[in-house]
Amino acid sequence: MQLKDRVAIITGAGDGIGRGVATQFVAEGAKVLVAEIDEQAGQAVVDELGDNAHFVRTDVANKADVEAMVAAAVERWGTLDILVNNAWGGGRISRVERKTPELMTAGMDVGFYGPLWAMIAAHPVMKENGYGRIVNMASLNGVNAHMGTLEYNSAKEALRGATRTAAREWASTGITANIICPAAKSAAFRRVMGEHPELEAAADASNPMGRIGDPQADIAPVAVFLASEASRYMTGNTLFVDGGSHINGSSWAPDLGE
Repeated sequence: MQLKDRVAIITGAGDGIGRGVATQFVAEGAKVLVAEIDEQAGQAVVDELGDNAHFVRTDVANKADVEAMVAAAVERWGTLDILVNNAWGGGRISRVERKTPELMTAGMDVGFYGPLWAMIAAHPVMKENGYGRIVNMASLNGVNAHMGTLEYNSAKEALRGATRTAAREWASTGITANIICPAAKSAAFRRVMGEHPELEAAADASNPMGRIGDPQADIAPVAVFLASEASRYMTGNTLFVDGGSHINGSSWAPDLGE
């Protein structure tokens, strides 16, 4: 019970990595606010997890929603110990020169500004408690500059920079901030592979372990560690939970056309 009685918010917890982390957190004793834009998916997770989970509809691209999400956790359980910024919602595989202002803005709103506003909203509560764990999901896509996903890559690398800055500024307060770059068959992964089915086998084959990870079995335990007392002396780190894909870089070269 590494997270016994800790209060956590997990964005995008209705599916994929977020759902896996939420499930593992509750198993480790945490109380979890499932922050999800899809009401049906979010409520289904809460119904499955029971009394230690609570759903709040949250559009992380909306600053007011993000602030309300933090307030809801504090109102329900009296505090906030852990924030996992996981939500992602969209993007389109296309060349750099075909990206539109709307696509880039949406990517930054969901992938960068939403997590940033959540961190800022959570900060006063965590600082007062002298304990806070921020776990932000970034991506090897951004680190390696994978083709076709400029809006995603840019948002995730901006989030890594913000996480490291917050880690430095908040280090003396008991708040840690770390990044996971996961390789998992998340909701976003499944959506992209549904549009480009020829890429899934190539993605598995390119991984040194021969497979893309499972959200709960492979990614969630690392999130538990970063959310726990065991990680108290770690901050500002990027952990590649990716089956070794980061070692030599993974092959990602979709046909983007001309």
